[in-house]
Amino acid sequence: MEFGLVLQTDPPASTVVGLMRRAERNGFRYGWTFDSAVLWQEPFVIYSRILEHTTRLTVGPMVTNPGTRTWEVTASTFATLNDMYGNRTVCGIGRGDSAMRVAGRRPHTLARLGEAIDVIRDLAEGREADVDGQPLRLPWVRDGKLPVWMAAYGPKALALAGQRADGFILQLADPFLTAYMVKAVRDAAAGAGRDPADVKICVAAPAYVGDDLAHAREQCRWFGGMVGNHVADLVARYGEHSAMVPEALTAYIKAREGYDYSHHGRAGNPDTAFVPDEIVDRFCLVGPVESHVERLRELRELGVDQFAVYAMHDAREEVIDAYGSTVVPALS
Repeated sequence: MEFGLVLQTDPPASTVVGLMRRAERNGFRYGWTFDSAVLWQEPFVIYSRILEHTTRLTVGPMVTNPGTRTWEVTASTFATLNDMYGNRTVCGIGRGDSAMRVAGRRPHTLARLGEAIDVIRDLAEGREADVDGQPLRLPWVRDGKLPVWMAAYGPKALALAGQRADGFILQLADPFLTAYMVKAVRDAAAGAGRDPADVKICVAAPAYVGDDLAHAREQCRWFGGMVGNHVADLVARYGEHSAMVPEALTAYIKAREGYDYSHHGRAGNPDTAFVPDEIVDRFCLVGPVESHVERLRELRELGVDQFAVYAMHDAREEVIDAYGSTVVPALS
């Protein structure tokens, strides 16, 4: 199992770069960031600095979307970084949550997302692609490589990830739901004539190491609210009690009343009081380091290739170091 670190690009950017360097020293192989132009600083500018100050880290957004940049601009940006630093980027992509909604736009359709996955990958790797009826190619790309990993929860999105993406990003660490969703992705890959093993599986969730469970849960409760935004979309589409979506994912949002994106992804988010301790414990990794190793071994048995640590809490350095000294060696 490989490990990634997920950060928001809050200023100063030097702090983001420093934490990514710390993660690489501790055996992490991926450096991910949020991508929401209004809420945080521009990640692609910061990726250039991260790549300059690391040697092995692969960087990318968790996640970008098809709408805040045109597809040829997204592809060219990745391809430029790869040309400068040697194919060390990955494109995490989804329909768009905070980046779109904060700007007053709706998330994109899955059909549009599927088109974007193919076009961005093709352009970044030097092939011609059709962009809204116009054939385009980046003539300067040489030996480009850009894996595109898709974030998904719902049945149609899981199917699309299996059919088109190089990797699947699941933003929660519950073993039951992981097994359910990994199976859906792999079944879709097989149905599309692909080798299911070719689709990498990344589970991303907050991790907080320590014996004070009450404090750890409060530091990670925001995550249930963030996931709840996507769950609310699923409930609106499929209903509260649908065979298409497991109740283990949807039941907890009944008390959800609203969401202010100004607190998005932050400890102490006041809009996440509805998230019970049970959900924090299921979706996140909290407690002593041994419990993290145990959960991650279970996830690895389910086919998870990477665990990406969301580090939006008050112990970022301590968690990176604890993972480097104990968790990474135990799972690698």
